[in-house]
Amino acid sequence: MTEPHYLAIWEFHVKTECASEFERVYGSHGPWAQLFRRSPEYLGTELVRDLSRAGRYLTMDRWTSHEALGHFKRQFAEEYAALDKECERMTQAEAMIGDFELTAP
Repeated sequence: MTEPHYLAIWEFHVKTECASEFERVYGSHGPWAQLFRRSPEYLGTELVRDLSRAGRYLTMDRWTSHEALGHFKRQFAEEYAALDKECERMTQAEAMIGDFELTAP
C-alpha cells in the first residue's frame, strides 16, 4: 500500500479575456508548476475547467504531505508571493477549497 498524498485545492473565477493565459500559467507545465518543482516533495498539478460556469477553474496541487507544502512556502516565500501578485490581474476571485488527502484504493 502506498502512502496517502496531500492535495491543496483552489477555486478561481477568471476574467474572460484572461482565460487562455490563466490556463497556461496555472497548468501542469506553467510557471506555478515550475516553481513548485523546485521541491522534491511536489507531485504535480491538475487544472480543471467547469463546463457549466464559464471562467470557473479548480487547481489541485499534489504534494507528499501538508507539511511539505508548508516547508516549500516558507523556503520560497518571496518567489511565491511575487508570482501570486503577478497573477492577481487574471482573476475576479479565488478561494482555498481545502486541504485533502488521497485515500487508499
